[in-house]
Amino acid sequence: MKLYIGNLPYNVGDDELRAMFGEYGAVASAKVVFDNTSGRSRGFGFVEFDDATQAKAAIAGTNGRDMNGRSLTVNEARPQSGGYGDRGGSRGFGNRDRGGFGGGRRY
Repeated sequence: MKLYIGNLPYNVGDDELRAMFGEYGAVASAKVVFDNTSGRSRGFGFVEFDDATQAKAAIAGTNGRDMNGRSLTVNEARPQSGGYGDRGGSRGFGNRDRGGFGGGRRY
């Protein structure tokens, strides 16, 4: 089960995230998301447990918990949607007909 961890302090790394959630069971993966341009943390990350019972215990034990003065938001991660694979035009990229920024061939 994959968990979303929001409102992380910007100085927290993967190892600290793994250690914090390791209190609740075997962490399969722990990843803080960083901005590609600045290299700075985006303030959220993901932790994955193989055991759903351990993941639910981690949610109960860490949601709202204070970490370096910030109250964490912890819940089950939702599937990713939108972005480049979404052809609904909701993001406005790459489709001139829908008022986007262009993309593809220039005429």
